[in-house]
Amino acid sequence: MSSVQATGSSGSDMPTQYEMVDDKRKRRMISNRESARRSRMRKQQRVDDLLNEVVQLQKENAEILQRVEVMTQAYNQVELENNVWRARMMELQDRLQSLNNVLYVAEEVSGLAMDIPEIPDPLMKPWQLPCPSQPIMASATMFNF
Repeated sequence: MSSVQATGSSGSDMPTQYEMVDDKRKRRMISNRESARRSRMRKQQRVDDLLNEVVQLQKENAEILQRVEVMTQAYNQVELENNVWRARMMELQDRLQSLNNVLYVAEEVSGLAMDIPEIPDPLMKPWQLPCPSQPIMASATMFNF
């Protein structure tokens, strides 16, 4: 028994109230499905964008870590060279002190006045350069970032 016959209508092709409600329900279901599909697509696009951002950030992080490693190696090399120069400076200061001591003894023994310069102590005045006539050369491209 059809819905037309159940309502007692005369069999005309006019849509019944039930058919109109059913059509609205079908349109709403189709609309909801389409909305859900769009929502899933937006969500998937957001996930894809976030994954691309993660990959990009990991790449940048790896590059930064590599630069840090290179800079650390350069720093260690410079520190090693500085230690060598400090040791040489201390050796030369000791030799100069020994020579000055010999001059003091020679001055005492001979009675002649000798001009014995005082040995500067770089640790007492670290802000003063031991050789002020030699400028320190530097450039902005020393450290490649």
